[in-house]
Amino acid sequence: MIKNILIRIIVTAFLGAINTQAESSRPNILFCISDDQSYAHTGANGDPIVKTPGFDRVAREGLRFINAFCDAPTCGPSRSAILTGQPIWRLEEAGNIHSTLPSKFTTYTKVLEEAGYAVGFTGKGWSPGRLEPGGRTVNPAGVKYEGKKLSTLLKSASQNDYAANFESFLKQTSNNQPFCFWLGTYEPHRNFENGSGLKSGKDPSKVIVPPIFPDDPIVRSDMLDYYMEIEHFDKMVDRAIKTLEANGQLDNTIIVVTSDHGMPFPRAKASLYDDGTRVPLAIRWPKGIKNSDRIINDFVNLSDLAPTFLEASGLNPPKMMTAKSLMNIFKNKKTHGRKSAFIAMERHDGCRKGGKGYPSRAIRTKDFLYIKNHKPERWPAGNPDREYCARNIPFGEVDTSPTKTLIMKGKNDPKIKRFYDLAFNKKPADELYSIKSDPGQIINLAKNPNFKSALKKMKKQLQKHLVKTKDPRALGLNAPWDYYPYYGLRRNKNWKVDSPPSNKN
Repeated sequence: MIKNILIRIIVTAFLGAINTQAESSRPNILFCISDDQSYAHTGANGDPIVKTPGFDRVAREGLRFINAFCDAPTCGPSRSAILTGQPIWRLEEAGNIHSTLPSKFTTYTKVLEEAGYAVGFTGKGWSPGRLEPGGRTVNPAGVKYEGKKLSTLLKSASQNDYAANFESFLKQTSNNQPFCFWLGTYEPHRNFENGSGLKSGKDPSKVIVPPIFPDDPIVRSDMLDYYMEIEHFDKMVDRAIKTLEANGQLDNTIIVVTSDHGMPFPRAKASLYDDGTRVPLAIRWPKGIKNSDRIINDFVNLSDLAPTFLEASGLNPPKMMTAKSLMNIFKNKKTHGRKSAFIAMERHDGCRKGGKGYPSRAIRTKDFLYIKNHKPERWPAGNPDREYCARNIPFGEVDTSPTKTLIMKGKNDPKIKRFYDLAFNKKPADELYSIKSDPGQIINLAKNPNFKSALKKMKKQLQKHLVKTKDPRALGLNAPWDYYPYYGLRRNKNWKVDSPPSNKN
């Protein structure tokens, strides 16, 4: 009897030791995501002004991706794709901002939690929208940590001490329990503190003005204010890294630093051009990445992170996840089929009559960007008048800013009119841009006979991918995004979403 009891005790202790070892060997995950930051605006990616030591360190000690793209250039849909590992056209209501994320779509956070991970977030997780209509009661990013506050000289920045809240999360997590934490800042989302960049001493003459904006002191100052908010985000990343370093968890933590989509400027955010879709992405994980300090040319979407996190944790991604894991890239193995990224838009802020969106799909390769606009008769930036906008502003898909105001006021100024046309005018059904000769994607080549074969090839590649991943629009099926409920703030009291027609796609 006593012998059997002793045997049970020894076996139990042995199994417990194995389980503890397995738990501690699984990687932790720290996912750091800014709100509205374009690819170019980090030190490691070549910006001469903005200071991003946190991002730069992760890139230097890990991998820097130079062809990373969001799945949608709008907050909620992009975050839904990241969480689910699926493109937005597979996510029903979640393809729209100010909507919901139906609970039938599995998230990587849920799979990790069920596998024993501690899961939490601070700041902006899945947002904006309402969880309850989708059958959720907890933000899919995890349990929220927000108790720690800070004083910041930047008046427009949140008082959420994101890094301190991450530290609080760690203190409440068992030493042997792996964790998955989402550190999401509200910066650099509008509104900015006007003139904060100039006040800080940043040199406006060093700003690299994107070719889609007029080179004007107002734009340069606006860009500097944007840089200030990026730096606020990066400070939180840097502090979080140092916390992991101090407690000995740094090298077994997958650290990802990225943004949900591009900068909050005209023809960037809420558009399918690079300034709206190409994002910074750096990943550090010494225990899992072979040959660090590499620049990755492969094309990736942010939705690829979900299966990556699961595979890195020894788990099988759910079959519904159509995105592709990055583990072969981590292992420095040859990759196949990573020659393009796919991006989509449905309804952003509902700034057209009846709450209509601007449905479009895009494929980006090293040579071309091709965009298919399903409703070219609609205004891509929202209607010119505020009457049809839930936000009650003209061209309401574009956030109010000094740059937007400058371009709108310059509609009849010969020096600015072309920028107005680029930002606000209607677009044709097909858009094709040469990346090498036209990195700003300004000259549409879709009707140029010299690019007829390129256009045909890009259209075919896009259609093939959309059919394979069951995009309702590509399959000619019902596409109800224009008619899903809108849960955002309606500053225009007369604005409403149309009811769906009975027998119409």
